[in-house]
Amino acid sequence: MGCCDGQEGCTGRKDAAPAPAPPPVLSGTGIRTRLRILEMDCPTEEAMIRKQLGSMAAVEHLEFNLLGRILTVIHAPGSLDSILEAVRALGFHPRPEEDAAPPGAERAKAWWPLVLSAIAALGSEAAGWAGLPPWTAAVLGILAVAIGGLPTYRKGWTALYHGNLNINALMSLAVTGAMALGQWPEAAMVMVLFAVAERLEARSLDRARRAIQGLLRLIPDTATLRQADGSWRDVPAAAVPVGSVVRIKPGERIALDGEVLGGRSAVDQAPITGESLPVDKAEGDPVFAGTINGSGALECRVTAVASDSTLAHIIHAVEDAQGAKAPTQRFVDRFAKTYTPAVFALAVAVAVLPPLLAGGAWSAWIYRALVLLVIACPCALVISTPVTIVSGLAAAARRGILIKGGVHLEEGRKLAWLALDKTGTLTHGKPVQTDFEPWGDADPGQSRRLAAGLAARSDHPVSEAVARAAEEADVVPFAVEAFEALPGRGVRGLVDGDAHFLGNHRLVEELGRCSPELEARLDALERQGKTAVVLGDARRILAVFAVADTVREHSREAVADLHRLGIRTMMLTGDNPHTAQAIGEQVGIDRIQGNLLPADKLALIEGLAAEGPVGMAGDGINDAPALARADIGFSMGAMGTDVAIEAADVALMDDDLRKVPAFVRLSQATHAVLVQNIALALGIKAVFLALTLAGRGTMWMAVFADMGTSLLVVGNGLRLLRK
Repeated sequence: MGCCDGQEGCTGRKDAAPAPAPPPVLSGTGIRTRLRILEMDCPTEEAMIRKQLGSMAAVEHLEFNLLGRILTVIHAPGSLDSILEAVRALGFHPRPEEDAAPPGAERAKAWWPLVLSAIAALGSEAAGWAGLPPWTAAVLGILAVAIGGLPTYRKGWTALYHGNLNINALMSLAVTGAMALGQWPEAAMVMVLFAVAERLEARSLDRARRAIQGLLRLIPDTATLRQADGSWRDVPAAAVPVGSVVRIKPGERIALDGEVLGGRSAVDQAPITGESLPVDKAEGDPVFAGTINGSGALECRVTAVASDSTLAHIIHAVEDAQGAKAPTQRFVDRFAKTYTPAVFALAVAVAVLPPLLAGGAWSAWIYRALVLLVIACPCALVISTPVTIVSGLAAAARRGILIKGGVHLEEGRKLAWLALDKTGTLTHGKPVQTDFEPWGDADPGQSRRLAAGLAARSDHPVSEAVARAAEEADVVPFAVEAFEALPGRGVRGLVDGDAHFLGNHRLVEELGRCSPELEARLDALERQGKTAVVLGDARRILAVFAVADTVREHSREAVADLHRLGIRTMMLTGDNPHTAQAIGEQVGIDRIQGNLLPADKLALIEGLAAEGPVGMAGDGINDAPALARADIGFSMGAMGTDVAIEAADVALMDDDLRKVPAFVRLSQATHAVLVQNIALALGIKAVFLALTLAGRGTMWMAVFADMGTSLLVVGNGLRLLRK
């Protein structure tokens, strides 16, 4: 159903921060404006607005988000007032999003008129049972309809006036027909049941809306800002500019994205990333709005205003994803456009043909036609798909999986292959020293100090790993003079006047120092997926070091989980084949490809596409051609990276690859719920259609079927919020 007037649901936190609303911006030749229309819930209302605005020359494009009640209009400058007036003519109350109350903050409708209407309807039923004069049941029935049904009549008349058959129009026709036939108690009860079910459904739909808007409650309204005189004062978070310094107390929720200037603490990032353990933060580390500080105090420099935080980007991305219709939703919308006119035509035929052709009683067949009018509304079918998709999107966002549209949520279950970048996806992307072997009779302590001195002067990742290991072991480096970097080979310099070098296999061979024993050892390390570097002086080899990019803790578990789902895996990397093979075998990858350029990765993705839908997991910035070509691109570690959030089809807010199989399972669950809802909606409609044509269906039964089915499919869709 889903055709409530949108005024229901004041259960959200009234002090919650409003959704960061981007100001109107130019789009091509027009201005993009987002309007909140609380009465807009159904495709029939979308059709009314589309018909009304579609003929206006000033309107370039319309985008509808029915569950969010958002209409995005791209229009000519200076035309907004005429657009608002045209929408108001339909009986709606549009407001620019930045001027509208936050969702859930609208005043709840009073229940007392509905209670009075129900009492009058029951009185009409009782009058008939008690054998009171017919006018008693008629007066009470008219009173019940007048108190509880005037909003429905008003909206129904507006719809009919503009040539639309929404549920309000159909109910108005059905109730009016029932009263014309003298069915006063039934007309009254039908209107009351409709109003009650509409109110209950509004509350159910508001729960789906609040699933997304609940993310906003993660952001505090205020931040503790350092003043010019060094004092601290609480100010509205929305007023804090970039570059300001804020203080975050222990246990406090962080209000703004920033970079730590002082202090140490562990921050719970689960609200954004779904990580189970807090992340240690120290000077230079980023922090994000909506996360929770641990036991230490932090001082941070603000890196983004409140409306531009990572969490704000996530919320906007999920809201935008609601407006992009998934394949099932597009099918249902096309079906609904045919279904309602077809059933309406059937109702007219049922009312007219049997009395004319077969001598049937006019009152009996008109009554059956009125029942069919109630069955004609497809809203239970139509509303089930967006509720299900949005519930899935919200469930994913809570786990740190940002899905950029319902189409990706639906298609994820079909993946046959997942291609994975190695560095930063399967591995940490940060080399560490794994081996240290003194060579010959060289002094181990002396060798480590020499290597530390040479490595500390270089910015190459391998040298940084050697220097970092020395620092962690409290090794004091020797001072190095005449330092020289040798691109692609290593470094060299003077220590106490003696020449020393720290370099790779190629440098050792160029210097003529590669003995059979050293050659065998270096080859063995490389076959283990490690990068070997050698320390030597002018006379001999002193030590061998090995550095490796270590595999992430959960990579093997994630790959095994993908295999259980029937998804095969391929690793794509530019590393040498030995390293690629070692890492791939360690993780359990099906196919391993090394020495690849970006063009090679793209070609391999295209080859896999011939075997079924392909996903690609990478960092969202590098390997852009392969990510773009894949059916679904997964961006790893997107938190705080605007480019990654924008580029990916699915952005994983941390580096946990296990989120990919979690996404696939959510996709499978979403598809199952969609199929269940469509089967329920169509099946129940079909049953009551048959009962009505057989003369066994009644109007109140049809209302129960229609409204009950709506509540059933909405509730079923909301189950995904627990996934």
